[in-house]
Amino acid sequence: MHVRLGRYNQLEVVKEVDFGVYLDGGDDGEILLPARYVPEDCQQGDMLNVFIYLDNEERLVATTLTPYAQVGDFACLEVAWTNQYGAFLDWGLMKDLFVPFREQKNKMEKGERYVVHVHLDEDSYRIMASAKVERYLSNDMPPYHPGDGVEILVWQRTDLGYKVIVDNRFGGLIYATDVVRPLSTGTKTEAYVRQVRPDGKIDIVLQPDGPRKVDDFAEVLLDYIRQHDGFTTFQDKTPAEDIYATFGVSKKTFKKAVG
Repeated sequence: MHVRLGRYNQLEVVKEVDFGVYLDGGDDGEILLPARYVPEDCQQGDMLNVFIYLDNEERLVATTLTPYAQVGDFACLEVAWTNQYGAFLDWGLMKDLFVPFREQKNKMEKGERYVVHVHLDEDSYRIMASAKVERYLSNDMPPYHPGDGVEILVWQRTDLGYKVIVDNRFGGLIYATDVVRPLSTGTKTEAYVRQVRPDGKIDIVLQPDGPRKVDDFAEVLLDYIRQHDGFTTFQDKTPAEDIYATFGVSKKTFKKAVG
């Protein structure tokens, strides 16, 4: 059995030492969990859920810290530093995540945030990231139906709207006309499928279409009125931004719910 590099693993504590504990890595041998990450009252025989990555000397090491992403994930991460080989991203662990120049679309700058895909490099077997996101999106036909709820990561603004990553797997698009609240690169939020096109591209909206959206909001509005002694100052002439700031819906949806 080999451990899953760049992912969480359930491993058994097999040895206690002054500087931490060793975990049973199967065919990969014993793996150190440094003392700073060892849970209180941990003892030999315990099973621990740990994240496995490589230390500065390219040795397998375990941590109980939670990284911002693991192998296979898309994430928006900040550049911690750069050198002549590439950029290094803060992903919540002691060792930063490497993005070589060949995996950058534009030269990355310290302090800026970029959407990347985390993967194992086939040649070096190291964990690294790539800003060439399109390469890692699935080409399978998405299994969604209109109205299905999904989780999106906003990836890139375009003339048409915003490119998004759907459920950490597929590419999608929110048209500019459907943007009912502020979005920016790295935003993660729930959204809805409007349609899956024959070519597999997904149209995404931030609110459910049709009667479901209006019916859901009608209940929200009714609860709001009840909580305010049966009264509300919101009406047809209320600015759209005020309606959205309070209820998170467009003015069009508000007016339909009011009737």
